[in-house]
Amino acid sequence: MKWTGMYLFGFIVLIGGVLAALWKLGVLASIGTTWTVIGVVILLGVGIMFAVSSSGTKENIEIDRT
Repeated sequence: MKWTGMYLFGFIVLIGGVLAALWKLGVLASIGTTWTVIGVVILLGVGIMFAVSSSGTKENIEIDRT
């Protein structure tokens, strides 16, 4: 669970950096607030899906009852 949280935190920092760059370039002013929020929500959803999928493999434990 710890690595999943770190992956998600890194993805959020990445989204923040991209948004800061787009804001500095003036791209966000032409897109509008609504579409920016929609894009951020979609990217967070993708980040959560990637974080959960890369969290590790699930293994079954077999008990030998002899």
